[in-house]
Amino acid sequence: MNFLAHIYLSGDNPKVKVGNFMADSIRGKKYQEYPQEYKNGILLHRAIDTYTDAHPTVRKSTRKLHANYSHYSGVIVDIFYDHFLAKNWERYCDVPLANYVDEFYDLLQDHYHILPINIKRMMPYMIADNWLLSYAKLEGISKVLNGMNRRTQNRSKMNYATEELQEHYAEFESEFTSFFEELKEFSSDQLQKLKLLKPKGPLDL
Repeated sequence: MNFLAHIYLSGDNPKVKVGNFMADSIRGKKYQEYPQEYKNGILLHRAIDTYTDAHPTVRKSTRKLHANYSHYSGVIVDIFYDHFLAKNWERYCDVPLANYVDEFYDLLQDHYHILPINIKRMMPYMIADNWLLSYAKLEGISKVLNGMNRRTQNRSKMNYATEELQEHYAEFESEFTSFFEELKEFSSDQLQKLKLLKPKGPLDL
């Protein structure tokens, strides 16, 4: 899953949200250096990614892309799924998406001290272009895919993936809707298990 889904699936704990958001920047056992609630967010992120990558519905989505995008297919589906989450946001959350993402940007500022350097460098662009809100529109998804294609030095050709999104739009949306219900339940269970963990690293800040 991509940024918006990971944030949403973190529940209401601010430190878990921040930990989940920055998890891709924390390699190996480095997560153990963080206070417990951030650590829980990192571990939740990893559990979500493992569950998502192995899920048959997600694999059904990626198969539609594999011929053209090979191992980038999973990354593209993550972005597509964030689009459907943003588009149908009122189905999942009572807080309007614009308000929700503004609150999250404020949260990142409040926890700036804990963020890895690459997240700190990304934040101004993310906030200025309002990435999380932009996912709700195809234009926003197109911009994200263009940016990711540039980061692969144009090897991935992900900038063309909106063509498949539009061609199979109803199928992708149906697959997301079905899968996300299961993912919500899985994530809720993982959060409950993580809450039972006792701190073994630095004290909470």
